Amino acid sequence: MENENAAVDDSAVAVIHEDDQLLVVNKPTGMAVHEDGRTDERVLTDWVRETHPEMVGVGETMKLQNGTVIDRPGIVHRLDRHTSGVLVLAKTQDAFTFLKRQFQGREPEKHYRAFVWGELSEPTGTIDRPIGRSRKDFRLWTAGPTAGGRMRAATTRYTVLAQGGGFSYIDVEPKTGRTHQIRVHMKAIGHPVVCDTRYAPDKECALGLSRLALHAESISIRHPEGKTMVFVAPLPPEFATAEKFLMQ
Repeated sequence: MENENAAVDDSAVAVIHEDDQLLVVNKPTGMAVHEDGRTDERVLTDWVRETHPEMVGVGETMKLQNGTVIDRPGIVHRLDRHTSGVLVLAKTQDAFTFLKRQFQGREPEKHYRAFVWGELSEPTGTIDRPIGRSRKDFRLWTAGPTAGGRMRAATTRYTVLAQGGGFSYIDVEPKTGRTHQIRVHMKAIGHPVVCDTRYAPDKECALGLSRLALHAESISIRHPEGKTMVFVAPLPPEFATAEKFLMQ
């Protein structure tokens, strides 16, 4: 399993865009978005409270499994702890409500970059498989026969950008927002994400990577003022290195 207690220096959080309504950041890999009630590690919301105290109280609270109720200042959507990339936060309650409606309506267009095991047989594809909790391990989600409980519809589209040496570099567009969706769907079709120690624990890291090979590159949303805006998180340097390995 992944190291759930790995500390990340929150100085690595980079601001992509900021105005009176929105704060858009590039979240580093290894940093959780908010507390989980199990560790005391630094999380993104700690950084938000310290750098933008006016955002405290914006959004909605959340009750953790241990019963603790936490404040999640400005958090409208999330990224996995080990996924880096673009994250949009609301700076006011009106902006939060506006953005929440968009995410509930699946309006934002999100694109991720990922390196996966194996060379995909088709240049583009759509994975349309419901996702549910794994009966084998409650910490995992699955789109396979071991799923139990409530199954939720999930759709992921992908486009192959490059292939070689038994790996593929892909652009991924999740049309729904299920927990671990891209990781679960890629595993379900036999092409798990490189360095995914949770969903491909039997595979070692490759392509010179030592982190999950998944990055939220861009998101397109409607700004509360009405205009459509696209925010881009630059690719991590290690992704360029991995692409060179792939093409060797």
